[in-house]
Amino acid sequence: MNLFIGTAEECDQKGAHKIIQQIKEKPNTVLGLATGSTPIGMYRNLVKSYRANEVSFSQVRTYNLDEYVGIPQDHPCSYYYFMQENLFKDIDIPAENVSLPNGNAEDLAAECKSYEERITAAGGIDLQVLGIGHNGHIGFNEPGTPFGSVTQLIDLTQSTIQANSRFFENEDQVPRQALSMGIKTIMQARKILLFAKGGEKAEIMKKALQGPVTPEVPASILQLHPNLFVFVDKAAGAKL
Repeated sequence: MNLFIGTAEECDQKGAHKIIQQIKEKPNTVLGLATGSTPIGMYRNLVKSYRANEVSFSQVRTYNLDEYVGIPQDHPCSYYYFMQENLFKDIDIPAENVSLPNGNAEDLAAECKSYEERITAAGGIDLQVLGIGHNGHIGFNEPGTPFGSVTQLIDLTQSTIQANSRFFENEDQVPRQALSMGIKTIMQARKILLFAKGGEKAEIMKKALQGPVTPEVPASILQLHPNLFVFVDKAAGAKL
């Protein structure tokens, strides 16, 4: 494990640099991407580097970790909308190279199976970006999710619904289900970048990185990944 503790800005810059380095080494890199407030600054750094002609995403393919079930793509809280607004519209990635699970598919089980197959057909994920939930979830893999899980339909826990309600008008509008890459899918990525910011993440980061490896803390499995890079600000890293 490679651990960096610094300012939030330094985490964003170093994380973006790692991704740019990966793309320069392999222009047709397959990226696994995350949403939420944590990676926004890092995505802004990627856009800045693209505009400075330091990197091109023209051959890059992306697979997002997850998507809510039952809200349209153009909903401001959909992860498709999030990715367009925070990254894709400002770089040169072709639209056909962007993939997210379809939370509006008629057959959600078939969509999960298809998404897993598409990732495999792309050669797997070269570099996966992750945040971490207050309960240790990665993607939407809640505590108790088997480590052998692949892309699946997830029932969100009440704590996750409450945490995500800040993005919606009220808690009632938060979807109760999501499609998410499984823990096995995530662990098969060749490199993983894990980001955490804020003092409210300090306790779960200690459990995830220094506690026992247990499905009750899904992120703890990352301790076993051979190529893990962790970027935490000083508040989130206070107990490490």
